[in-house]
Amino acid sequence: MSEKDKPTVLLEYYLKKLRLPTMLREYAPMAAVCQKDRAAFPTYLLRLTERELLDREKRSAERRVKDANFPVLKTIDTFDFKAQPSINEQLVRELMRGEYIDKRENILLIGNSGTGKTHLASALAFSACAHGRKVRFHTVTGLITALVECREERRMQQLQKQLQRLHLLVLDELGYVPFSKAGSELLFEVISRAYEQNSLMVTSNLPFEEWTEVFGSERLTGALLDRITHRCHILEANGESYRLRQAKKRSKHRSPQKQDPKQK
Repeated sequence: MSEKDKPTVLLEYYLKKLRLPTMLREYAPMAAVCQKDRAAFPTYLLRLTERELLDREKRSAERRVKDANFPVLKTIDTFDFKAQPSINEQLVRELMRGEYIDKRENILLIGNSGTGKTHLASALAFSACAHGRKVRFHTVTGLITALVECREERRMQQLQKQLQRLHLLVLDELGYVPFSKAGSELLFEVISRAYEQNSLMVTSNLPFEEWTEVFGSERLTGALLDRITHRCHILEANGESYRLRQAKKRSKHRSPQKQDPKQK
C-alpha cells in the first residue's frame, strides 16, 4: 500500500469499525459534489453526517415495523371512513399523533366483525412505529398460546421482559375464541403488568357485558376491564361488515348465467 492510498484505506476501515455505512458509501461522491459547489469543509461534514443520520433513522423505522410483526401492513390512507361513519374519524386522527402513548393511555376498538377494527389498529400501531415507538402486534389467541408455551418451557420471565420493553402492545381479536382458565389468568397478568406502564390497544367484536363468556370468570373480567378502561380511548364500529358489503356488491354485478336450452 502506497503512502498516497493509506489515508483512504484507514478512513474506510475506521468508518466500518464505527458502523457508519452511509458515510463510507457517500464520503467520496459527497466530496466531489461539495468541491463542485465550492462548499466549505464544515458544510461537507454536515451533509455527510445528515445523510448518515437520515439513513440510520430509516433503518431503525424499518426494523421497528419488522419487529412489530404486523399480520398485514395497513395505513390510515387506505381506510374508508365513509364506509364506516360510526367510527370517530377526528379521534382516530388525533390518536395517530401518538400522544396517548406518552400518557400510558389505552385504545379499545369495539364493534362487529369486518368493520375495520384490525385495519385501524394496524394503522395506529404503524404510526407509532414511525414515531419511534416499540410495538408488538398479537392476536389474543396467539399471545395466549405463546404464554402457555413459555410457562411450560420456563421461559416466562424472558417473554415478560420483552413485553415490558414495548411502548405499545396490540391485542387483536379478543372474543372470537373462549379462553381456558390458565389462558385467562396469563392474559390478565400481561394486562396487569402493562397497567400504567405501557399502552394497550385491544380489538373485540364483543360488548363489555359479554367478555365474561370469554374469560370464564366474572371477577377476573371485572378486574381486567377496570385496568384496560382506565384512561382509555374507545372507538366503536357499528356499521355493516366491509367484507359482506363487498361480497353483496360482487354478487349484484355478476351477470346471470344463461340457461342451458336442454334444461328447459
